Amino acid sequence: MTKFADVTVGAQLPPASYPATRLSLVKYCGASGDFNFIHWNERIARSVGLPNVIAHGMFTMAQAGRYVTDWAGDAGALVDFGVRFSAMVVVPDDDTGATIDVSGTVEEKLDGNLVAVALTARSGDAKVLSRARAVVRLP
Repeated sequence: MTKFADVTVGAQLPPASYPATRLSLVKYCGASGDFNFIHWNERIARSVGLPNVIAHGMFTMAQAGRYVTDWAGDAGALVDFGVRFSAMVVVPDDDTGATIDVSGTVEEKLDGNLVAVALTARSGDAKVLSRARAVVRLP
């Protein structure tokens, strides 16, 4: 029996945690081309009123996307994906950084062997994504 055999509306997907460190942000700067100082320079981030360096919104969204594709087992199974950004992921300059915790619930079964998954992403006490939803084609 596959992990999708009993996918029903309301089914909880196993939660996962993703680290966000200063190093991962610098790597993301290089991969994305977004070298905005607020994502790697604490002095600049604080000078514009931020509590510290913050993760790119798209980095945060990517972790939620990774969560879904890891669950689906195939990046090509992700048919639709959208979020709203609701809070910042603050990344301190230490050996730990921050953690983005993602969980999901099957929200709806759709035609064509598709399921809609409602996602929750948190960092610390903050819900960092809202209206996060993915549509996945099951095997």
